[in-house]
Amino acid sequence: MSDYKAIATPTRTKDILDKYGFSFKKSLGQNFLIDVNILRNIIQHANISEEINAIEIGPGIGALTEQLAIAAHKVAAFEIDGRLLPILSDTLSAYDNVRIINEDILKADISNLWNDYFQDDRPVKIVANLPYYITTPILMHLLMLNLPITSITVMMQKEVAERMAAAENTKEYGSLSIAIQYYTEASVKMTVPTTVFIPQPRVESAVLHLEKRQQPPVKVHDENFFFDLVQASFQQRRKTLRNNLSRHFKDILTKEQIETGFQAANIDGTRRGESLNMDEFALLVNYFYAQINQ
Repeated sequence: MSDYKAIATPTRTKDILDKYGFSFKKSLGQNFLIDVNILRNIIQHANISEEINAIEIGPGIGALTEQLAIAAHKVAAFEIDGRLLPILSDTLSAYDNVRIINEDILKADISNLWNDYFQDDRPVKIVANLPYYITTPILMHLLMLNLPITSITVMMQKEVAERMAAAENTKEYGSLSIAIQYYTEASVKMTVPTTVFIPQPRVESAVLHLEKRQQPPVKVHDENFFFDLVQASFQQRRKTLRNNLSRHFKDILTKEQIETGFQAANIDGTRRGESLNMDEFALLVNYFYAQINQ
């Protein structure tokens, strides 16, 4: 298919928007891509082929959906904005391997897709240009559902992508980095200028690739307690672990128990959260958990 026919060009996008009198809703964080080469790069980074089924979130007028339909076996796209349904029906009419689902991805029963639509053993990958205001809740929701997906490749705010993929001892590293990397191997694949969107976002964008782990890289007795402790460790970044954890767990752990935990895990309580790797957090969590539940 030649480029000039693709949805993701400035001219074709403008024609489609004019034809339907479509106006962007700020509340939905709608920014449509108008560069087909960027979309093809995303699909390449996601390793989409005819042996893959794809789930998309927020197809808009179908720019990425179209490229997924060309590359993948089947595509299921969740679109919350009902105004876009007739547009998608028009722009994607040439593709019989696409299903548009008018539901909020945070409320939809995504697991139905495997029995109802995909109906085969092909790997399933998520590919999306996510609304920036709700990127983190969507990704955490998808990861915690523990769906049988192999990867997630998403366009998102560059700053947030860098935080998700950050290593310890960097200013980007925090509880979000650990939460994402507990479930996936995260890497930023490319940065994307504001000029390839309509309307142009105010921030730079990046494509983040998350390869789903078969199992988490650390073993913890209680995942909720693990994430709670990690978050507490970054509550005030300038404070030491001792200060942050003593304040956060004051109702369930004595200062003596916290000191015992530091000693048992061989971790200096004067360190800051950003200096700990995931293994060290897991050690602390398991020692504290044991003390609380003894």
